[in-house]
Amino acid sequence: MKTVSLISPIDGSEYLSRDVLSRDAAFQAAEKARTAQESWAKRPLRERIDLVLKANEIVGQSTDQMAKELAHQMGRPIRYGGEYGGFNERVRYMAEVAEECLSPDVIEDSDAFLRQIKRVPWGVVLVVAPWNYPYMTAINTIAPALIAGNTVILKHASQTLQVGDRLAEAFHQAGVPEDVFQNIVIDHETTNALIGERAVDFVNFTGSVGGGQAMEQAAAGTFIPVSTELGGKDPGFVRADADLDAAVDTLMDGAIFNSGQCCCGIERVYVHRSLYDSFVEKAVAWVNAQKLGNPLDTETTMGPMANVRFAREVRAQVAEAVADGATAHIATMEADDGQNCYVTPQVLTGVTHNMRVMRDETFGPVVGIMPVDDDAEAVQLMNDSRFGLTASIWTEDRDAAERIGDQIETGTVFMNRCDYLDPALCWTGCKDTGRGSGLSKLAYQSLTRPKSYHLRKV
Repeated sequence: MKTVSLISPIDGSEYLSRDVLSRDAAFQAAEKARTAQESWAKRPLRERIDLVLKANEIVGQSTDQMAKELAHQMGRPIRYGGEYGGFNERVRYMAEVAEECLSPDVIEDSDAFLRQIKRVPWGVVLVVAPWNYPYMTAINTIAPALIAGNTVILKHASQTLQVGDRLAEAFHQAGVPEDVFQNIVIDHETTNALIGERAVDFVNFTGSVGGGQAMEQAAAGTFIPVSTELGGKDPGFVRADADLDAAVDTLMDGAIFNSGQCCCGIERVYVHRSLYDSFVEKAVAWVNAQKLGNPLDTETTMGPMANVRFAREVRAQVAEAVADGATAHIATMEADDGQNCYVTPQVLTGVTHNMRVMRDETFGPVVGIMPVDDDAEAVQLMNDSRFGLTASIWTEDRDAAERIGDQIETGTVFMNRCDYLDPALCWTGCKDTGRGSGLSKLAYQSLTRPKSYHLRKV
C-alpha cells in the first residue's frame, strides 16, 4: 500500500505517515458523500448551522495541542498559539449570515404567481487545502459548504495531514455524519480522476499556480466549478504622509510572520523617497530583533520553513538577487546552516523587477524594498506582477488610498494594515492568483447554484 510521510521541519524526522487511499476507495468515499448529501440538505438550516458551531467549539478546546502539532508539522512557533482565533471568527460570521444568504429571493408572491430564486447546494464539495494556514484556509470553505447543504471531502496537504484528522474528529464528535464530512488521503492522480469523472460537484483549491492549473485541466469539459486561490506577490506602498513606525512594524510582520509563508504576505515594498532611508533602517532593525529557532521554544519568534525544498527556493532567489547587484542587509543567523529549513529572514535593497525575487512568488521570509517618487510610479510597480491577491497602502489620506486602490489590479486593498482576512469581505484574487469568492456573503453564492421557480396559479 502506498503511504505518504510528513517530515517535520524542526529536525527532518518523520512526524507521522498515512496510507493513501486507492482509486477505488476514493471513489467509494465520493459515492458515500453523494448518497449522504440528499438527507443532509433536507435537515433544517438551523440544525446544520448548530452542528458546525458545535464543531467549532470542539476545535477551540485544544488550542495548546493545536499549536504544538502545527509546530511539528509546518514550523510555526508555539508562542503564537495556533489558529483558533481566526478559525472561530470565520465560522461564526458564516453562521451568522447563513439564513439571510440562503433564503429564497422572492420576486412575486401574488394571487397569480409565485416567482422566486432559491439557492441549492452543488452536492459534493472537494476541498484541497494548503499547509501554511491549515485550519483557517480549510474552514473558509468547509463551514459554508456544510451549512449550505453540501457534503464535503477534505484532502489536506501532505505537510499538515494531522490537521485533516483533527477537523474530521471535531465535526464527527459534534454530530456531523461521517459520510457528510470525510477527510481522505489521496494522490494527485486520484484527485484528478475524482474531478475528471465528475465524482464531485465543486472544487476549492488553495495552493500553487501549477496545482490550480492541474485542477482546471482535470475539470476541463466537465463544467464542474473550480475555485482557486493561488500564488501571490503582494505589495506594500508607503506614501510620504504615512506613520513610518506603524508601517515598518506592520509591513515587516506581514513579510516575516509564519516564516513568510502567507498567501497574502508582503513580498515587496515601495516607499516614497522621502521616507526610504528611514524605512530601510527601521526594517533592518526590526528583522534583526527576531529570534530564529526551534518553534517549540517559547522565545522563538520565527521557526523553520515547512520543507527544505521551500527553503532552497528562498535561498536561490536571494543569492540570484545579490549576484545581480542587490544588497542583503541581514547577516546569517545561528540556526541557519545554509541547508536546513531554518532560513535567515532577509531585507533586500537595490532590487529591480528584473530579479526573480521581485517577480516570482518567494513564499519565504524575504522582502525587497524600492524607493518611488510618487503614487503613479508606485501603482505601475505594484501592477507589474502576474499576481493579484492583496495590496497594502500606508497613508493618512483615505480618499487617496481609495483612489490608488481603484488603480491596483488586486483582490483586496488594505489601508494601514495587511495580511488579514476579514470574514465579512470577499476573499478573492485576479490574474495568476486565480478566481473565486471565499468568505463573506458571496461565499454562499459560490457554494450553491441558483434555481428559479415560476409558479403560475390557475
